[in-house]
Amino acid sequence: MLKLGVNIDHVATIREARYRGRSIGEPDPIEAALQCETAGAHGITAHLREDRRHIQDRDLWRLREAVNTRLNFEMANSPEIIEIALKLKPHIVCLVPEKREEVTTEGGLDVAGHEQGIRSTCRRMNDAGIEVSLFIAPDPRQIEAAARTGSQFIELHTGSFADEFHDESRRAAELVRLVDGARQAHSLGLKVNAGHGLNYENLKTLFAVPHMIELNIGHSIVSRAVTIGITEAVREMLQLMRGYGK
Repeated sequence: MLKLGVNIDHVATIREARYRGRSIGEPDPIEAALQCETAGAHGITAHLREDRRHIQDRDLWRLREAVNTRLNFEMANSPEIIEIALKLKPHIVCLVPEKREEVTTEGGLDVAGHEQGIRSTCRRMNDAGIEVSLFIAPDPRQIEAAARTGSQFIELHTGSFADEFHDESRRAAELVRLVDGARQAHSLGLKVNAGHGLNYENLKTLFAVPHMIELNIGHSIVSRAVTIGITEAVREMLQLMRGYGK
């Protein structure tokens, strides 16, 4: 069964638009996380960015206590955030690239160019009982490097696929890259997740990609929830996902 991890960052984005710098505010990302679990989500994802633009430190600790499924902590490979992760002890961390000027995460992690440092972080996380995923583009060189780091998972960056979805030829090319990347990762012993830009329109096309374990989806579900409610948004996404592998 294909699993769904719901990224609740943008619930916090809405809150921070009005309540930034305050210890109160709505909507509450923890309550959203619990409703996602009630609807059937298999995990909750949250990204503590270095500039704290949405999720705040206090949110993480409350999530760690409240989440009953699986907490996926997205993080930059930076000393401050590494120490937070080791104290927090989420079920899994996903290392992502991070730039202050970007609106959202752009591109995959350059594992090949920073292999030694990433390997060190993977070792520290694994020694603490925390699994590791690396958010990377479906590039053979990056996948090979990921397999050498000691990470248990990769998360294939589906952003280019999502961006090119309405151009048939480009969409097809991006889908081939994802299919090949998933096969390569699986052959190297890596577990495969995927995420970024996935939505209610493009999801089923992604079913051509083999070996996927979990999809991490946030913005589309939160956007849908604005009009129909987050519980129904999660249920609709799960219904779409039930056709995988059939």
